[in-house]
Amino acid sequence: MAIVKLKKLTFCGLLAEKNQVLAKLQAMGDLHLIRLNASRRAIEREHGQQTENVIQALRYLNSCPNKRHQVKTSKKFNVDHTVEQVIKLKERSRELKDRYDAIQKRIKELEPWGEFQFPNTNQLASQRLWFYIIPKRMMNRLNDLDYVWQTVYQNNLYCYVVVISESEPPENALPVPRTHTGSIPLSQLENQAGELESALEDLQAQRESYTRWITLMTLHFNETRNQDDLKQAQMQTRDEAGVFALQGWLPEKDVARYRQFAEAQNLALLVEDPAPDDEPPTLLENPPQFSGGEDLVNFYQTPGYQGWDPSLMVFFSFTLFFAIILSDAGYAGLFGLFLIFKWRKWGANVKGRRIRTLAAHTVLASVVWGILCGSYFGYAPKPDSLLASVKSFDLNDFDGMIRLTVAIGVVHIALANLIKAFRMRHTLQALAPIGWICMVSGGFLRWLAESGSDFRLALAGNALMGLATLLLLSFSGSRPITRFPDLIWRLVDGIKSLIGVTQLFGDVLSYMRLFALGLASASLALTFNQLAEQVIVSMPGPGLLFGILILLLGHALNLMLCLMSGMVHGLRLNFIEFYNWSVSNEGYPFKAFSKKGVR
Repeated sequence: MAIVKLKKLTFCGLLAEKNQVLAKLQAMGDLHLIRLNASRRAIEREHGQQTENVIQALRYLNSCPNKRHQVKTSKKFNVDHTVEQVIKLKERSRELKDRYDAIQKRIKELEPWGEFQFPNTNQLASQRLWFYIIPKRMMNRLNDLDYVWQTVYQNNLYCYVVVISESEPPENALPVPRTHTGSIPLSQLENQAGELESALEDLQAQRESYTRWITLMTLHFNETRNQDDLKQAQMQTRDEAGVFALQGWLPEKDVARYRQFAEAQNLALLVEDPAPDDEPPTLLENPPQFSGGEDLVNFYQTPGYQGWDPSLMVFFSFTLFFAIILSDAGYAGLFGLFLIFKWRKWGANVKGRRIRTLAAHTVLASVVWGILCGSYFGYAPKPDSLLASVKSFDLNDFDGMIRLTVAIGVVHIALANLIKAFRMRHTLQALAPIGWICMVSGGFLRWLAESGSDFRLALAGNALMGLATLLLLSFSGSRPITRFPDLIWRLVDGIKSLIGVTQLFGDVLSYMRLFALGLASASLALTFNQLAEQVIVSMPGPGLLFGILILLLGHALNLMLCLMSGMVHGLRLNFIEFYNWSVSNEGYPFKAFSKKGVR
């Protein structure tokens, strides 16, 4: 597990050959481009819009209920024109649908009032009509109304009242606000709705017609993305006086190959190490069987280039935490069957193979832990069976499980500080993380001593906590000591760092959620089993059917809860508690300028 060392490459060549050079660099597919022309961002975004349009068009067509027979080859097919027409069709359909919905809403509001047209004000001696929908329980408030009014319709709940007045009555004159009916008659609105409905049907027919191009659009999608990437790269170069300059980050192991490329293309090439003020991207490199940890890490926060790669630690930590939260070999077996079903499909690409490997490790760990806990869909094995003989943990042993999960938290956070100390090994500040290791270990020993009344553990815990306090007070600050006040300020920095003791023990206690969630999943499984058994016993005959339904629905619900809990909290303990003590700086991922769908 490592962050790949990068070199900064600068190419210079003739402007007339720029597009050709960029196309070849894209085919090589190892360079992370550096923007040298910030003024072209707007143009670059316009070029990148075509890829987004293809995605939108494919989603729109794939969601169509009825699809036409797919065209596999066609010389007349133009992906850009087709995408443009589909996007226009989608926007036109949305516009008409919004208008149709608005008219339907207005029709529903007008139906109680019936068909009418507002007369001219001259016909009513400058009087106007004002409409109100008043609850029946409030109608008695109109008895003292000083305006002429009439109920034109009523139902069980409301009365539809028309008030005649030259100006709108004050807001407090009637018990409810005025209803806005609009000036368009009901019949005209119904005609408009019919026309829009016909237009929407025509657009739907056009949409179905375009679905015949889904396959060809999908095949051209990678080509479209490659063209967009190439156009964006063309906007990132520095072009002056017939010469272009291109910069990018490259893994150190590939520099020799790019030197040969520069010589073959008659390009000037400058290779540099990252400068102190540079911010290179982060490229993680792990063994293939553990590379799924990279996806977990990048899901939350990409470490900085000068940091360290936590992928391997997160990989195994997540696997362990998920297994403890699941705490059932039967559930783990179901996840294993699902993984077998998806195994071939997930192996179609690199990312899928990473996820597949991570899932396989997680399922295996969950099966082993479930066997050690002796839980199979909430049932325990028979006392004299082989499975009962390998049972090593009891979820109902609250004290033992709490000690186990707290111990896991202590080890996890201690490892985080150990890694931090190793990275700071060339400075005396590395002793501060060692102090936190002593603090968390000493606190754990003191806690064990209090629960077991062991004097030696208490003594060891006190010694470690005392040593931790000394190290934190002495080495938490980075201020150089050249005179006596510097020593005082260094001590102040140490005192401030000791405030983190509360956070340290809070983070350790946070690992108790592993036991709590594992116990909750086991308890729910047991509860559903008992409910099903009670129904079967109390209702002979149909009770068997109801019992089976309770088992299926109950365990399905519990399985989904376990999955969500395992994902959320298995990642949370890594990204919040572990990262807090080991990963400080954030970076951005390495994105190779390459052709999609080629490698």
